[in-house]
Amino acid sequence: MNEIKILYVEDDETLSFLTKEELLQVGYDVCHCEDGEKGIQAFDKEHFDLAILDIMLPKVDGFAVAEHIRTKNEEIPILFLSAKSMEADRLHGFQLGADDYLTKPFSMDELLFKIKVFLKRKQIASNDGNQSIELNAYVFEPNNLILKHADGDIELTAKEADLLSFLVQHANQTVKREDILLKLWGKNDYFLGRSLDVFISRLRKYLSRDERIAIQTIRGVGFKLNLQA
Repeated sequence: MNEIKILYVEDDETLSFLTKEELLQVGYDVCHCEDGEKGIQAFDKEHFDLAILDIMLPKVDGFAVAEHIRTKNEEIPILFLSAKSMEADRLHGFQLGADDYLTKPFSMDELLFKIKVFLKRKQIASNDGNQSIELNAYVFEPNNLILKHADGDIELTAKEADLLSFLVQHANQTVKREDILLKLWGKNDYFLGRSLDVFISRLRKYLSRDERIAIQTIRGVGFKLNLQA
């Protein structure tokens, strides 16, 4: 597992030491940076498989680091760790392209579980090849995190691809909100529900080039991906 490299940006000396030691013991290669500026510099110099970012950082905050990462790489999973629990902060993180969010104090077991989920997805993608799904005017390649269209390709985040895959699997069927949350995030709560709305809005924007495709909100229940022939 030592080929897996993690960018970890955290200014709390005690927490970062304990977390890094835990990740190293599991077998990950960890690059720890104590401020956002160094985190950006490290990302620009090296290849990483995963980014774990605190929000409240010296010099450059975690949101800015995530935004910089997304301008360079749409695929790398981004996980926020923060003492902030306000809904607006979570939503802002997801709007910047974060894949998940843990609020301090967090369980080390939960952090390791989320990392394994991200890495398992990467392994499946490398083993499955270039699977493609035709969605009318689009071609969706979930493993490559790409939504292709004649007007230009759209690079998806891992979570966007997971959500679209789930909706495609249940095309023209109503999918309950709680089922999506449990499948993609492993739990169902209010804050994640609002975050799901952000992802749905982004997918609607991506799919807006073809009027035969629509993600319908089924009020009080969930969503339905309508695909017309």
